[in-house]
Amino acid sequence: MTATEDFHVRFWGVRGSIACSAPNVCKYGGNTSSLEIRCGDHILMFDAGSGMRYLGNDLMRRGGPVDIDLFLTHTHFDHVCGIPFFVPFFVPGNSFRFWSGHLLPRLTLKRVLKELMMAPLFPVPIEILQADIAFRDFHAGETVEPKPGITVRTARLNHPDGATGYRVEFQGKSICYLTDTEHVLGHPDPRILALIEGADIVIYDSMYTDETFKPKIGWGHSTWQEGVRLADAAGVKTFVAFHHDPDHDDTFMDGIAEALEARRPGSIVAREGLVLRP
Repeated sequence: MTATEDFHVRFWGVRGSIACSAPNVCKYGGNTSSLEIRCGDHILMFDAGSGMRYLGNDLMRRGGPVDIDLFLTHTHFDHVCGIPFFVPFFVPGNSFRFWSGHLLPRLTLKRVLKELMMAPLFPVPIEILQADIAFRDFHAGETVEPKPGITVRTARLNHPDGATGYRVEFQGKSICYLTDTEHVLGHPDPRILALIEGADIVIYDSMYTDETFKPKIGWGHSTWQEGVRLADAAGVKTFVAFHHDPDHDDTFMDGIAEALEARRPGSIVAREGLVLRP
């Protein structure tokens, strides 16, 4: 495989709700949602949690100007808190397109991020960013093409204030990213099933377990077991549990990994630094 054909996902942040830092979470990592998907020579970023800071530092070490599309599932704080700390945004000559499918018609992404970086919440306004940044709001359910040969299909997710799920298709392969979505017991989400049908890799909101889910109904998250059921029904090749509860330490996550392997061999629990290729 040549560099222009390479297609992979790297996890920079895998936690949900709030970042955590302690010796007992080091194995899987404590940063919130941030993914890098490489499509040949082009980079797509998904979500801008605290893990995004480390991706930014890595991009600076790689050198040269960057041209990147950043897709947000939604704009809750744990998914955008890395934006003010992403060094490439402060470098002239870099280019970014910010995509969001959950805000129209009431809001726009530019307005939401401007209010995020506003006193007294944050001392540095968004206008100080020196990279070339374009904002592209769309409606979840639409299909977009950020670059020739890269197709991004989308679907609406079930989450407070809205959220968007993504399917990236490149070189005949597919990686799906669906986090911050709540399932209905006994009723698989038809929008998700359609989006992940036959996918090579599906990364799914696994904040809870079936045993702990019921008291959290209405909070907007799902379980690794529901993710497995969806993956089985849609003929997914590799299932990845993601968006780990900050209270789930390495021992707890090891238990999920063991149960997941027994239930669907070849499935994976996401951890920081993990790289997967379809």
